[in-house]
Amino acid sequence: MAEPNQPNSDILKDLVKMKMPFGKYKGTILCNLPVSYLEWFYSKGFPEGKLGMQLATIFEIKTNGLEHLLEPLKRNQNYR
Repeated sequence: MAEPNQPNSDILKDLVKMKMPFGKYKGTILCNLPVSYLEWFYSKGFPEGKLGMQLATIFEIKTNGLEHLLEPLKRNQNYR
């Protein structure tokens, strides 16, 4: 279980391996979605459920300059 104020590593791991299931960027790994697309969701409202939480999380990571947190996870996924 994650400590308060500590990121849940499972959530972050999903961001570097799960693909967008629909829309303009269908098939794009969530961490590779452009900020402009995430900003659009932010203004319109993120989807309900797990995907919405994941999109909101990657939005926060990208808009706060925290993408470096995902780099070790990308390497562990043999991500390119």
